[in-house]
Amino acid sequence: MKVIFDCRYTRFVRHDGISRYTAGLVEAFSRLHPVTMLISDERQLALLPDLPWVKGRPGTSALEPFIGMLSLNRWKPDVVFSPMQTMGATGRRYKLVLTVHDMVFYRITQIPAGYSWYVRAIWRAFYLTYWPQRAVLSRADAVVTGSYNCEREMIEARLTKRPLTVIRPGVDDSGVPQLAEPRSKTLVYMGTFQPNKNVETLARGMHHLPGYTLRLLSRISPEDRERIASLAPEGSIRFDDGVTDEEYLDALVDAAAMVTACWDEGFGIPLIEGEAAGVPLVLSDIPLFHEVGGEAAVYFEHSDPAAFAAAVRSLEEPGEWRRRSEASRARVADFSWDESARRLLALLSEMVPARTAADH
Repeated sequence: MKVIFDCRYTRFVRHDGISRYTAGLVEAFSRLHPVTMLISDERQLALLPDLPWVKGRPGTSALEPFIGMLSLNRWKPDVVFSPMQTMGATGRRYKLVLTVHDMVFYRITQIPAGYSWYVRAIWRAFYLTYWPQRAVLSRADAVVTGSYNCEREMIEARLTKRPLTVIRPGVDDSGVPQLAEPRSKTLVYMGTFQPNKNVETLARGMHHLPGYTLRLLSRISPEDRERIASLAPEGSIRFDDGVTDEEYLDALVDAAAMVTACWDEGFGIPLIEGEAAGVPLVLSDIPLFHEVGGEAAVYFEHSDPAAFAAAVRSLEEPGEWRRRSEASRARVADFSWDESARRLLALLSEMVPARTAADH
């Protein structure tokens, strides 16, 4: 079975969520079965494993609907897996698996920055109703999603009639020793500043948390930085504006908690990265986060800054921080790249029957 894995959404310098999902899953899959990566820019190789690769157009190209005819058919794959739902299917001569990570953009209107005007126009039209997504997914042979919560939402929306498989993100062992208590009163947030992330509640909550510091680790625009800083007491927020993987791990090890007030999310890979480092989680009370956090997390109403602060304060109770920290480490066993790769291989193997000697 010849497998091509779409890696064109990998970043160049540091991962975002889809980039981490791509790199983690393709590396684990390669330990089980030969795989060829599809990239669009050789700079992506810096964040990908050392595997065979081919090069095609970016996923945002106007010719994306015809990628099968223009590129992929010539490499004669048996099956192509994409960690996105937008890969074109016109004229393909292989099995195709697409991925839907969340339903967030049906509920918010802000489009992520950095896309051209025509991609933004298509994006806007795509998320106005369900039928464009249904049409795209109907052209695949199977569909993957990254959480059981998203699977439930897709079924409720009747988004696809294709077989649906949950392949969740994984996380590697951080190697951090178990701590008995936090090293500081630092709260860490890793993620974007889209409206659904609701970082504003975290900033307002700092009025109820004297002595604590909120570290916003991700890159941030000057406008967002000024707006969020204005909501919190002066000096209570540290803007890192992007960190390396080493700096990220150091921040987790130093933290009292990893926090988010998000009111809608697809998964939240940073949360399981926090769990791997033994960091307690303080999370908004939404169904997905119960899937991710379990007993490792303290939950609060996403729109209530005082409730957020109370959740953080609950970790100050004798023995509570260590209990949640140990629960984080136990919880992370449910999120394994190797298990996700096994599930993907099982799916692809069902779609592509083993070849006999007569086929060669």
